[in-house]
Amino acid sequence: MPNAQALVETRALIKKFGPVTAVDGVSFRVDRGEVIGFLGPNGAGKSTTMKIIAGFLEPTSGDAFVAGHDSRRDPIAARRHLGYLPEGAPAYPDMTVADFLGFVAGMRGLTPRETSRRLAELVESIDLADVWNRRIEALSKGYKRRVGIAQALVHDPDVLILDEPTDGLDPNQKHEMRALIRALAPSKAIIVSTHILEEVEAICTRAIVIARGRKLADTTPAELLACAPPRDPSVPQLVKTTPLEDAFRHITLEQAGV
Repeated sequence: MPNAQALVETRALIKKFGPVTAVDGVSFRVDRGEVIGFLGPNGAGKSTTMKIIAGFLEPTSGDAFVAGHDSRRDPIAARRHLGYLPEGAPAYPDMTVADFLGFVAGMRGLTPRETSRRLAELVESIDLADVWNRRIEALSKGYKRRVGIAQALVHDPDVLILDEPTDGLDPNQKHEMRALIRALAPSKAIIVSTHILEEVEAICTRAIVIARGRKLADTTPAELLACAPPRDPSVPQLVKTTPLEDAFRHITLEQAGV
């Protein structure tokens, strides 16, 4: 049985694609009010793990639960509690923003009254008023990302899984997106996959680091910083890095045996 308090829980997840083990025994839990930074180099298994939790992939073995529902054995119930922004934020490009989000609301089972109320809230919170009646194919990458966030939030889910939510956003838009995630955090469990390490310090309560499909760290951002190896002041730093970048490299390269 899943942990009664966890909104997300994975247990010894393994996913193999032929001879390749993409996810290798990953276990963690996320409670309400937590924002998890899901970190790792390209090919580490982050997106695969998130797709398993979201019910888009079946694990080779192990289990994933969303709000107590098994993502594999009871996927419809799990998805009712889940909002998912995949990499690339696919949408119907020939639809307007208003029509697309209305369509998503209908698919999520919202009544017309609930749809009107919820879309009005999203227009305000995600700042979509200027593009509300524009076709999605005509939007900038940043606005397309905002629409992707909006579709994940239409049904006000307990759990949010966001794969690179600030990808393609300018600095002002990134600030707004991080503020939105912080505002949502108290009432939800949020998993954010990102390559932007500053986001971990800005919005995350915990950081999970994986490489080669294995979980290498599950700690607070402050404790993650402490993993950075000491610098030798006598050795010139040819490439400027932050302590968090040093910690990330130490964990994903040295501890992973690369």
